[in-house]
Amino acid sequence: MVIVYDGECPFCRNYIRLMELRKTVGNVDLVNARTPHPAVWKLVELGYDLNEGMAAIYGGKIYYGSDAVVLLSTMTNGRGCAGRFLAVLLRRPARARFLYPYMKVGRHFALKILGKPLI
Repeated sequence: MVIVYDGECPFCRNYIRLMELRKTVGNVDLVNARTPHPAVWKLVELGYDLNEGMAAIYGGKIYYGSDAVVLLSTMTNGRGCAGRFLAVLLRRPARARFLYPYMKVGRHFALKILGKPLI
């Protein structure tokens, strides 16, 4: 499994940390979308906008945005109360599709406050 996310976004970093995927999935390659990594190049080449969503590559398939969040949430129970809450909250596709735009707004707002540029 490869997860491409914004390593400068505190929400993205904490979500990935709270999901503790390595405990349940095993080998997980966590890739900061701001780095020159082959997975980042592949996603951009295929037309994925990493400012608009994170991506998970699993089983030869690309999961993007809310679909990536659903995949990650169904593969783990999360760490601590917050992680378990997020995992349960975001494992339903309809709920994740509804919430994901708000999550993106929160990311953009956090990056602006921190003085970080978009990817």
